[in-house]
Amino acid sequence: MNNSQITNLLQSLLIIMGVVLAVLIIVLIIVLIKRMRKDNGAKQKKDVATKKKDKNSETMQYNQQSVFDFMEFDKIEDNMIIQKEGFKYLMVIECQGINYDLMSGLEKVSVEQGFIQFLNTLRQSIQIYTQTRTVNLGGSLNNYKEKVEDIKRKLEQMNARYDEILNSREHINPTEIQRLQYEIIKQRNLYDYGVDIVKTTEKMSLNKNILRKYYYIIVPYYAEDIVSGKYDKEEIKGLAFSELYTNCQSMIQSLGACSIHGKILNSRELAELLYVAYNRDESESYELEKAIRAGYNELYTTSPDVLDKKMKELDDVINERAKVLANSVIREAVIETKRERDIKEKEKNIDTLVDETAKDMIYESEDRLGAELTEKSINKINKKQTEEEEKANEEKTKKSRRATGRK
Repeated sequence: MNNSQITNLLQSLLIIMGVVLAVLIIVLIIVLIKRMRKDNGAKQKKDVATKKKDKNSETMQYNQQSVFDFMEFDKIEDNMIIQKEGFKYLMVIECQGINYDLMSGLEKVSVEQGFIQFLNTLRQSIQIYTQTRTVNLGGSLNNYKEKVEDIKRKLEQMNARYDEILNSREHINPTEIQRLQYEIIKQRNLYDYGVDIVKTTEKMSLNKNILRKYYYIIVPYYAEDIVSGKYDKEEIKGLAFSELYTNCQSMIQSLGACSIHGKILNSRELAELLYVAYNRDESESYELEKAIRAGYNELYTTSPDVLDKKMKELDDVINERAKVLANSVIREAVIETKRERDIKEKEKNIDTLVDETAKDMIYESEDRLGAELTEKSINKINKKQTEEEEKANEEKTKKSRRATGRK
């Protein structure tokens, strides 16, 4: 092999090696690009998950805060909603709506004048609140079913009585048979009518669009309105109740001029109002009465220790018995003191009491003694009393002079 052939062979090997090296470089670049894309995708997914988690935590925190802001009451007590740790009190008036459109012109003018009068009597800010509730026909449906069952039982008894009369071998009174047939027909018609009412009510209960509106006037009272005096929370609550009750009764009377009847909600009705407001969807299927009967509020109560309860009961018994004993002893002491005082008074005035008693005896015997003898005896006693009084005054004067050093 000459030199030119060797040179060509080496050139061919170099070209092949260069091509292979270029292919390897291209493959390496492609692998690196794919790996970089994969790492970037994983990083992006991780960032998205982190952002989503942060967003969820922010949303959860915001929802919790918004719920606490929405529930702006502390408790319900004495027919009042207490807010802001006793610095604000609310009392609610429920008003019965009137059908204004069906009124005559004169009635509408009367209602408008009454409403203007109501607005003019307001001396504080109020809030008018309207609550829409789904009409629950469950209670009415149960009442209908019970009454229909009673009608059915009476109908069965009448039919049994009718068959018994027909099957009896005794003389059948046509008048009684006719009267019983009339009662059976009447009871059967009543039963059919009741069944139809139950079916109609059941169909209506499936319709969730049967709504009823309730109208309320919310009257506030602020503890800061008390400008003078230092009061504790109980005293402030009592003042708030008195002021709110007076204002609400005045508003109810003013609304009477508009033919609107109102009443102050009690604590249970306030709880139902708030329950429906905060549980709009649940209240349609799970009413407050059912929740109370289920004992939901008992799940959040804690019973005191048995020994503490027993200790409290013993303290109450001790206080009650001590009160009874103290009253009894004080009563006896008062009686004894009064008797002792009466005895001392009688001993001090024994001479005067003797003279007065003697006079009474003489007056009682006046018919037997005669008027002249009676008057003479009374005069002797009066003279004796006068002499004794003069003698007592002289003794008192002498004692006074001796006390002052005079002769």
